[in-house]
Amino acid sequence: MSLFKDLFKKFIPNRKPDEDTVFVKGKKTPKYYGTVVPYPNFNASSDASTLQSAIEKGEVDHDVIIAVLVKRSNEQRQKIKVVYEASTGKSLEKALKSALRSDLEDISLALLMDPPHFDAYLLRKATKGFGTHEHVLVEVLVTRSNQEIRELKRVFKEEYQEELEEVIKEETSGDFTTALLALLKAQKDESVEIDNDLARKDAESLFEAGENTKGTDVSVFIDILTKRSGPQLIKTFQRYATVSDITLPKALDLELKGDIEECLIDIVKCSFNKAAVFAEKLHLAMKGHGTCEDTLIRVMVSRSEVDLKKIIEQYRAMYDVSLQEAILMDTKGHYERVLLGLCGAH
Repeated sequence: MSLFKDLFKKFIPNRKPDEDTVFVKGKKTPKYYGTVVPYPNFNASSDASTLQSAIEKGEVDHDVIIAVLVKRSNEQRQKIKVVYEASTGKSLEKALKSALRSDLEDISLALLMDPPHFDAYLLRKATKGFGTHEHVLVEVLVTRSNQEIRELKRVFKEEYQEELEEVIKEETSGDFTTALLALLKAQKDESVEIDNDLARKDAESLFEAGENTKGTDVSVFIDILTKRSGPQLIKTFQRYATVSDITLPKALDLELKGDIEECLIDIVKCSFNKAAVFAEKLHLAMKGHGTCEDTLIRVMVSRSEVDLKKIIEQYRAMYDVSLQEAILMDTKGHYERVLLGLCGAH
């Protein structure tokens, strides 16, 4: 666990909430922080035909495939898939599987999934086979909205004929299971209103459940951290400092260990600055010897139409190098081109 001074230095946001909204036709609307935008003058039939030609050439035209996939929004890619299958009788996924290899194949297939299917796929992959990838379970369930969690649960059942909750129960244990199941209920408050009295009560409850008792009542931590909104939790952390000599993250470090600690710490981090959480994940994926391609693909694809602009901005602030430069140093070839394309470097 890193020093908590470093945690707060990295994760406390440097922008005001109002900066994240704009007025459209007199209505306050969230700013768009994605790097991938709908392609103007989009024509699904033309794109499907272009992809077919690129795939069926004697030598596959990777550049054309990349140009189409990266410069179209996810919604546009879904339309291309439908037209491609209608006109060729083959699924675009199968065609790309036969035409591409390695990391380029993996990221191209990820781009063809809509967000709920991609999330369901990530959780299936994290729980299937030998060992469970707990960090992926935490990342997805902590950073998605209530609606996104409901959608991924529905798709998971449709695709894999299993309830996600049952899979989580089978593949995890103890307090960690309890926390994941709480997140799967999709009951997190998503308002921006702050209740000062609730923050005071929650801070006192957390203190009593942890520092001020023998042992730890983890259920109190799970209940509060999985249900409150980010702004509400920040107020609670501030209140906690008035009843304790240490910060709440430090208390979590002292009171908890293992997967449950990592899970609750990630909730704390996300309440302060979600973009910084993803910037850190990308940095760790490319740090040192070797690259964690799964993390690069998972984060770059899932955030490209959500907040990748924020993540890019945060990456430079945290590591004094641009995300694009880090990608150039750590990857190569057509795979590198896709990653740079998702950064907006078309």
